[in-house]
Amino acid sequence: MSDDGLSRRQYLSTVGGTAVTVSLAGCFGGGGGNGGDGSREITAGTAPGFPPFEMKQDGELVGFDVDLLEAVIDETDYTLAGWEEFEFKSLIPALTNDNIDVVAAGMTINDERDQTIDFTDPYYSSNQAIVVREDGDFSPSSLSDLSGRPIGAQKGTTGESTVQSELIEPGNLDESNYNSYGNYVLAVEDLQNGNIDAVVIDEPVAQTFAAQRPVTIAFTYETGENFGFGVREDDDEFTQALNDGLATVQDGSTYQDLTNKWFGQQ
Repeated sequence: MSDDGLSRRQYLSTVGGTAVTVSLAGCFGGGGGNGGDGSREITAGTAPGFPPFEMKQDGELVGFDVDLLEAVIDETDYTLAGWEEFEFKSLIPALTNDNIDVVAAGMTINDERDQTIDFTDPYYSSNQAIVVREDGDFSPSSLSDLSGRPIGAQKGTTGESTVQSELIEPGNLDESNYNSYGNYVLAVEDLQNGNIDAVVIDEPVAQTFAAQRPVTIAFTYETGENFGFGVREDDDEFTQALNDGLATVQDGSTYQDLTNKWFGQQ
């Protein structure tokens, strides 16, 4: 898979809650424009801070989702014009408002989201992991052990949904003990600094943080989630193209190569 640098990607940062373009390489005509060769140009959206799926390294957007979506689109008649970055909770509105054409952000396929957008076929499975400080004295083994503790998760994620549905709504955790974050990097930093005692996060992301920071996975809560690329409900032709491209990538060696690269699985 080729990487043409800024001719393939555009980056945005968040300033005061507003997405602002900080680097562009020409006019992409994103949000569903037509490329000069007659093929439709599409713009992808993601939310960095979710390693190894999407993150920034030396100012560049990288990760499993980034590589996988680019490989999938390479198998279609569509052209990837660029990437835009948002907070996770803003990705679905950006998609439905035609600011982007596809979401690649470790997004779990669930009924609530499926009421607003559609998804491609699944490309990855995950559960939720509870992460704690490596040198701390808090060693929970079940969700009930989190009762009365300050807990964190990222806004709009299934980690947050797990906290809400399994802890707060049944009365096992006071709302005041829940801390929401714009991304999981901030949540894990707060955990390291002792401001919270645990973070609820997707298992492969938790494994990445545990390998790079002084945190550890206390236990895994099985949710059986499947990740998919988010697409607009009325974009059936594009959705089918992505599904066909994904099948081609999974049937060949590319998918396993990317899995090995980002998750270290052999």
